[in-house]
Amino acid sequence: MPQPGFRVIPAASAPVLLFTAVLIHASPAGAAPSPGYGTGAEPVYIDLDFSRVDRKVDERFLSVSIDASFMTQEKFMYLLGSPKLRTLAKALTPAFLRFGGTKQDFMRFVPQRQYSPLKDYRTSSFHYTGNSCERFELPELLEKSLKQEWAQQALILYLEEQLGKYKPVNFSENAVDLLYAFTNCSGLDLIFGLNELFRTSDNAWNSQNAELLINYCESRQYIMSWELGNEPNSFEKKAGVRVDGYQLGQDFLHLHKILQESKLYSSSDLYGPDISQPRDHRKDLLTGFLETAAGAIDACTWHHYYVNGRDTSLEDFLDPEVLDTLAVKTNEVLETVNSLSPGKKVWLGETSSAYGGGAIGLSDTFVAGFMWLDKLGLAARLGLNVVIRQVLIGSGTYHLVDDNLDPLPDFWLSLLYKRLVGPEVLKITAASKSGQNLRLRIYSHCTNKHSSSYRRGSVTMFILNLRKNPATISLPAQLLNSTVEAYVLQAPEPGLEGLKSRSVALNGVVLKMVDERTLPPLRGIKLPAGKHLKLPGFSFAFYVLKEAGAPVC
Repeated sequence: MPQPGFRVIPAASAPVLLFTAVLIHASPAGAAPSPGYGTGAEPVYIDLDFSRVDRKVDERFLSVSIDASFMTQEKFMYLLGSPKLRTLAKALTPAFLRFGGTKQDFMRFVPQRQYSPLKDYRTSSFHYTGNSCERFELPELLEKSLKQEWAQQALILYLEEQLGKYKPVNFSENAVDLLYAFTNCSGLDLIFGLNELFRTSDNAWNSQNAELLINYCESRQYIMSWELGNEPNSFEKKAGVRVDGYQLGQDFLHLHKILQESKLYSSSDLYGPDISQPRDHRKDLLTGFLETAAGAIDACTWHHYYVNGRDTSLEDFLDPEVLDTLAVKTNEVLETVNSLSPGKKVWLGETSSAYGGGAIGLSDTFVAGFMWLDKLGLAARLGLNVVIRQVLIGSGTYHLVDDNLDPLPDFWLSLLYKRLVGPEVLKITAASKSGQNLRLRIYSHCTNKHSSSYRRGSVTMFILNLRKNPATISLPAQLLNSTVEAYVLQAPEPGLEGLKSRSVALNGVVLKMVDERTLPPLRGIKLPAGKHLKLPGFSFAFYVLKEAGAPVC
């Protein structure tokens, strides 16, 4: 029997290779090696199918959200005018920006043009006219003041989330203008979540407030898509309101009709129902909804978090059994959708590491990248079309950008993913001679053709090493002379405590912005020809196979 290795499979080959989480021998404990080629641990041999694209996701696959809680006081919406934040957001395009979350179902649109939530500041020159992004910039002194106030507000909102008690909030045209200006000037595609908890006496959705908002947005010619309600399966717990799947479907059909009657929004997309991940006692909600209103939505959305932020641990973030729960829940949703609405796209409409606002000291640190990168790889492989990260900025501890508007480790990971990983998913398998299982997870896509300088036919692998010891990955004979560029991400400090760092090093260099408007260059290391790649312990990396020559790429 030939030795296992990396085989480029011709189109006529019969077997279809499936992904496996890789299991390897660990090398002796010691200092993590520098990124590059090397030996030491038993090699993991990989097979990659270049004959066809296994799946293809949306170019906006990695998308982001701003939680509706950001609008609880309109003055904080002015932070969206920060040139620094716009620089960071623009770097993640193409992407959707979802505005929604728990607070959306406690918000009321109240037109009051004469009202300025920042009447004590000189903001008359800071107004978005719809075609002047240069003027949509927050003055530096005002930004500093608002960031300080937001840090206090974020703590209040976090405590509100823990208590599960939500105060109603009003917002005006001004807040909508600021939100749209940010998305439009950053190049993001806005999805706006409407309040589903406005109910009539017979428990149908009361659309009056939504129509008021939709009419305003149409008068301003704001291009956007729509959602209705956030996690309707928890309405009873949050607000004492129970909505079954049939009624939820009727509510969406009502909104769909309103949009169809609009000149501007007749062709806009509608997404839903944004349910929580499946649980036995509420699986009927998605079934009833799809039986009633599958034709009204352009994608079926659901939410996923791995763990409870209140009682999780660092070990959970590195546990392959925890990571694999995504596949279990995804397959449950896909089975339901495919049986009732075959061909309907399925999205992770909101997702992060830990629910309840995130896990303090974990969700905003380097270790969170293991959950995030594995989720991106596994979701694409399983057939989810879009993954919306909770949140770009906002309350909680699972944000990509902190309260000072500085990028956190998961932002840099997301940026590298955007630049290097294309929408075409390739099949990959991996195995070691011993068959002993340790924690190495490998995914493969065509390299992004649009945001990288790599030639067509290039392939990007991304690999996660969930152990402290380095892992060795064996390249095939066909690619021994091929150039590989490595982008290895590690915590700046060693050991388990280093995994809680709010910084990340790329090939040994800690990443940070050059200035308020400039991102650093993200350069890979060109590796000399060789047989093995060595990935340090507790790290993850992107490897671009520049001369792979994959015909499907």
